[in-house]
Amino acid sequence: MVNASAQLTASFVALALLVAGAFVVAVHRSARATGHTPAQARREGLLAVVGTAAWLGATALAAAGGLLSFTSRPPTMLLLVAAIVIVAVTLGVSRLGERLATGLPLAVLVGAQAFRFPLELIMHRAYAEGLMPVQMSYAGRNFDIVTGVSALLVATVLIWRPRALALARLWNVMGVVLLANILVIAMLSAPTPFRVFHNEPANIWVTQAPWVWLPAVFVLAAILGHLLVFRRLRREARAGAGAASGGRAAAMPHPVRD
Repeated sequence: MVNASAQLTASFVALALLVAGAFVVAVHRSARATGHTPAQARREGLLAVVGTAAWLGATALAAAGGLLSFTSRPPTMLLLVAAIVIVAVTLGVSRLGERLATGLPLAVLVGAQAFRFPLELIMHRAYAEGLMPVQMSYAGRNFDIVTGVSALLVATVLIWRPRALALARLWNVMGVVLLANILVIAMLSAPTPFRVFHNEPANIWVTQAPWVWLPAVFVLAAILGHLLVFRRLRREARAGAGAASGGRAAAMPHPVRD
């Protein structure tokens, strides 16, 4: 594998730590916003720090120790990918996910996905340096940079028009589609029996440190972020339906009694 430049490595690690740190801050602030005491919020934040650090350390050590591979039996990298999806979905549907979805403004939940813009710039640099196949960059078949750029635009609209729920819903669906697109491309570029893209290099850089954080941090954050937006939109829809129902009930004429 081609060695990455110091600038590329530093940029990648810095962005991964920034996303991980943002998760910790979000846990703390959502705890305060949903009625937790300062002490309870600090405890939730500390748990998030410990859990996040353990996840970052475990995945990095596994990659650095050569434990991750697409071709081993069992294919340990595929097991990690499955674990990443399970962790993201579990967090998204958990009480913590509910607190994040309700305790943070919708504009923040959408805007958080803007990390995918600098990530795509980093991934393009990885392609240019020979670490990653072209189809995983925006020079090829990866259009996820659109999600990152549009997240900033949609978040700005939501700051001024918090009820622009249809726009947020459309953006979230688009983001999921583009995320699914690159995930499929990445899997079809890996050295497995299902490989479709046979141009070199194969997608094996994610089995090494720190690049394992591409799925372990960024993909996890993207999946979790979309789930949180869906949860918030569902809550807003229910609240809107309840308000509309209450308004109709109040507007109904009351029967006159003799």
